[in-house]
Amino acid sequence: MSAISVPDGTGQGPTLLPDRHRQVDFFICDIFDAIPKDDMATMEHPVFSLSTRPDRRILSYEHRGTKVEVTPSVKGLATIHDKDILIFCISQLMAAVNAGRAVGRTLTLRAHDLLVATNRETSGDAYRRLKESFERLAGTRITTNIVTGEQEATTGFGLIETWQIVKKTRGGRMVSVTVTLSDWLFRAVMSKSVLTLSRDYFRLRKPLERRVYELARKHCGRQPEWRVSVEVLLKKSGSASPRRVFRKMIRDMIESGHLPDYEMVEEPGDIIRFSRRAQVVEAGPEAPPLSPEALDEARRLMPGADVYALEAEWRDFWAGSGRPRLRSVDRAFLGFLRKKATG
Repeated sequence: MSAISVPDGTGQGPTLLPDRHRQVDFFICDIFDAIPKDDMATMEHPVFSLSTRPDRRILSYEHRGTKVEVTPSVKGLATIHDKDILIFCISQLMAAVNAGRAVGRTLTLRAHDLLVATNRETSGDAYRRLKESFERLAGTRITTNIVTGEQEATTGFGLIETWQIVKKTRGGRMVSVTVTLSDWLFRAVMSKSVLTLSRDYFRLRKPLERRVYELARKHCGRQPEWRVSVEVLLKKSGSASPRRVFRKMIRDMIESGHLPDYEMVEEPGDIIRFSRRAQVVEAGPEAPPLSPEALDEARRLMPGADVYALEAEWRDFWAGSGRPRLRSVDRAFLGFLRKKATG
């Protein structure tokens, strides 16, 4: 088929029409068994409600210069369980980016795949609750100065811009859904400001357990352990419980001991210590350390990424390769990152 052309107005003959759609802002979620990923900004700061009932409060949070205000719709604030939709979308996007595929802010996903990937039931009631989650995510508005992708958002935006059921069963149950993520969240994904989650995250029933796991994952990615006061943990969690009630819930979590990947210990001074379990990073006894210069170069190569999580990923790769002898640990690590960055 020949290209359609039009006069160019110069008298020198026709020219091609402009390519108006060089990159289609559209992506189909079809990567099975994608590794769960979460964006670091909402892991660090409280954006989602921990309530199991409609929460219509306006949430205001400020910590070390970061400000977040979350305003609900008449449906209430988006909840930590609603966030499963975003985690699924982020996981699909990151898997596609790592595979070298083009992605966009608009995704089409199968509702059944989302329910299965996030360890939910696939009953009729589960589909109804999923629809309610989309409504809360689209209605919740955020104003913040959190930086994603080296850009600071200072205006209000939704976690998702739009959503639409594009296919239903005869009984009205959703089959496939099209979702457009906010530009703020999409920038976080494209700058790789994300961290891997344990698949057992979706097995955590209580909202506070999920929120505390997020915080542990975010902070222990940078250090072997994380100590935090109950007061600060309460603030960062976004819990509306009084401190004494919150402390009791944390002690119950310590006693149960089923937080994925991390152990919790109460220390004197109203301090909670989080430490990684042995299986999180299997470095091996002879695993050599990286130099500070290599970590600085890693930050340059992968802006916004957690370099300590990248180091853990490289060590797992090295161990899985049979722990070969390395002439230069830094060069091996940075070579791994360069290959990762280029797909």
